Amino acid sequence: MQVIARSNDAVRLSFLQVLLADAGIETRLLDAHASAIEGSIGAIPRRLVVADADAERARRILAEAGEG
Repeated sequence: MQVIARSNDAVRLSFLQVLLADAGIETRLLDAHASAIEGSIGAIPRRLVVADADAERARRILAEAGEG
């Protein structure tokens, strides 16, 4: 798994997940629970990850969408 985005913005992360899902790329969101437990003050950003085999394509898709 490779991290392709880090953010505390749940809306942005949701958008990125949908964008990649539309391209057939499965994502996982890590640290969501830790981020919520710490009070969402921004100390622990959530990480969006994809499989190693999809990482290059995912980064390209995000870059084309202006999210790279």
